[in-house]
Amino acid sequence: MATKRKPVIVAPDGLLEMRIQGLGVIDDAVLELAPGLTVVTGETGAGKTMVVTGLGLLFGGRADPGAVRPGAATASVEGRLRVEPDGAVAARAADAGAELDDDVLLVARTVSATGRSRAFLGGRGVPAGVLAELAESCVAVHGQSDQSRLLQPARQREALDRYAGAAVTGPLDAYRSAYDEEREVRTELAELTRRARDRAQEADLLRFGLGELEAADPQPGETAALLVEEERLGHADGLRAATSLAHDALLGVAEATGDEGRDATALVAAARSALEQVHVADPALADLVARLKEVGYLLADIGADLASYAASIETDPARLGVVQERRAELTRLVRKYGDDVEGLDDVAAVLAWGQRAAARLTALEGDDDRIGLLAARRDELVAELARTAGQLSAARVVAAERFAAEVSAELAALAMASAAVEVAVTQHEVDVDGLAVDGRTLAFGPHGVDDVEMLLRPHAGAPARSLQKGASGGELSRVMLAVEVVLVGTDPVPTLVFDEVDAGVGGKAAVEVGRRLAALARGAQVVVVTHLPQVAAFADQHLVVRKAEDGAVTRSGVVALDEAGRLRELSRMLAGQEESATAEAHARELLAAAQGERAAGAR
Repeated sequence: MATKRKPVIVAPDGLLEMRIQGLGVIDDAVLELAPGLTVVTGETGAGKTMVVTGLGLLFGGRADPGAVRPGAATASVEGRLRVEPDGAVAARAADAGAELDDDVLLVARTVSATGRSRAFLGGRGVPAGVLAELAESCVAVHGQSDQSRLLQPARQREALDRYAGAAVTGPLDAYRSAYDEEREVRTELAELTRRARDRAQEADLLRFGLGELEAADPQPGETAALLVEEERLGHADGLRAATSLAHDALLGVAEATGDEGRDATALVAAARSALEQVHVADPALADLVARLKEVGYLLADIGADLASYAASIETDPARLGVVQERRAELTRLVRKYGDDVEGLDDVAAVLAWGQRAAARLTALEGDDDRIGLLAARRDELVAELARTAGQLSAARVVAAERFAAEVSAELAALAMASAAVEVAVTQHEVDVDGLAVDGRTLAFGPHGVDDVEMLLRPHAGAPARSLQKGASGGELSRVMLAVEVVLVGTDPVPTLVFDEVDAGVGGKAAVEVGRRLAALARGAQVVVVTHLPQVAAFADQHLVVRKAEDGAVTRSGVVALDEAGRLRELSRMLAGQEESATAEAHARELLAAAQGERAAGAR
């Protein structure tokens, strides 16, 4: 038995007015929109669809420069939106820097013929994405293209999930979180496993290199010290001869021969003695005496140092060989491991490589532990996926029964009383790479393990078939409208726009579509672009898009009709002409019947 549809929540927000300039065939038109049901009609090519295009552009839709009226530099759409001062729309507008004018928010969008687009909110420039965010809370546009989208399984699943609300979104959020992490863990684990051989080879090379460094044990600054020692050992004889000659020049000859006049020390001493004898006659010589005395001391110290250095010099070919071998070993290590690092000497560069190699080896040796941890985490995530997938499937099955019942009830109100919609939630098993749920291995993806399909049983006794195979154009239009009406009851927005959703519908079904839209308009602002007089008759406000031929230029405007104007427009829609008495009589009947039903519904 069908359950009662949830009531539509009446929101205070709504679109008060929209002005379109330079868009398609519309040169300049103003739409004053009222609460309730507003229908937009007009001859083919007059630009009815441009009204919907303008709404889409106003609320952040894609800016198409091809929609700019030929000869115009830009197309623009402006709207006045009444919003609740403390509501979400007002808060988002305030975040964007917009201001309200007596609870009215001004929204505008322009697009140039060159493709440049600009958006404005409350008089301030904003990204078009901000208008799109507002649209989620302000308006829902449903066009003919939605019928084809409804045939897609993914769209049917989205519709069911949207209807189910928190019962599905809760486990679905948990499932998606685990799914995303499981994908990341699986990818990293596969990469580590794939590169296991490469990592082992790299680790072996690093161990060998670190072993060579450990055996050689190079020390910072060792190369420079070895070079100095090698030079000293290689020139030992020359160094000894030179220092001995220098020592003899200072002290050695005088001490060996007793000739006090030939060594430097004796000569300096003689000069000092000569001056000491006469310096009393001239005090200026006292400084020179002191300086000669200091020179004498320095010569004596240097002579002693030269003697000590000469005694320390030894010819040691064995030590020279050791030094040269050590230098050759360090040179080999530098060529093999020493990077050209600015500010580091050769050995320091080798030691720096050793530090990096040790860190890398630690990381490589830790990959095995990492693989184990990742495998364990993957198993945990798979278990979590199985658990949440089961919860998600159960919630969808429950929601599918209620969703099907409510959509079927709506179809009954749309002249499809014997039709019924079923929503099948199924899963298919796989042999590999699946998810074990309730003893079955199921294919899993980002939305769970479920396939959702809407089936239509057009009349009692007929088999239920998928919408692609079992629904005509008119039936599909009504199914889509029924689905949208049910979804509106679960996720209401203040303004609903339907663009010829009654395509393929006629006769009694058209009357039922009008009746259902009028009922929907009791809880929301509904704007319908239609070609059916049966639907237009239910309008609280009737707008007509008219075009006038001015040479080769078509200019369209939007006019709000009074009662007489509605009769003429309905007559045109019924008979293709406004002056038909028969059509006018039929139009009067349609209006009277629709007004009577609206009055009864209001009670």
